[in-house]
Amino acid sequence: MWDDDEVMETTSQSRGVWWAKYVFVGAAVAIGGAASIPWPRRAEPIVPVLARKSMPRVELAQMAGGTWRLADHRGQVVLINYWATWCGPCQEETPGLVRLAGEVKGLAVVGISMDEGDRGAVRAFVRRMHVGYPIVFPEPLSQEAQAMVGLPTTILVDRQGRVAKTYVGETREGEFRKDVEELLRE
Repeated sequence: MWDDDEVMETTSQSRGVWWAKYVFVGAAVAIGGAASIPWPRRAEPIVPVLARKSMPRVELAQMAGGTWRLADHRGQVVLINYWATWCGPCQEETPGLVRLAGEVKGLAVVGISMDEGDRGAVRAFVRRMHVGYPIVFPEPLSQEAQAMVGLPTTILVDRQGRVAKTYVGETREGEFRKDVEELLRE
């Protein structure tokens, strides 16, 4: 038969094991949650004018029909945003791009959808987010489709068609606005 001391010892050992399990699971959840937070990325500076490289020719089919050409926007600052409907950070970033496109004179914004297959999801996303700037699609198996490191990726192009900055990952509207305004003053 069990005496009181043995029962107390077994009970406290069981509690200790359960307590350790709860602490371990709690720590795992906390670490997993922290890893999923979109931590702010370090803002890179705009590339100095003399170090900027010209963008290649960009001509892409527009969702609304016709062709969007970067060359048609010479003299404007351009934000070229690579995104997809399934990309959470893209969804967070889009409202800021919509505001910038509507508010900043001298800025052109274009969204390059990296979605594959049916374009119905893209149309629905554009309606839901009130996107007023052009949405275009890369050719299947094009370099744009194959070269993306991550989404969203945005390229800031100066008035002369040169790459001034590349943003990889979700970018805040304020950072875009600051950089665009700097290029507009050049």
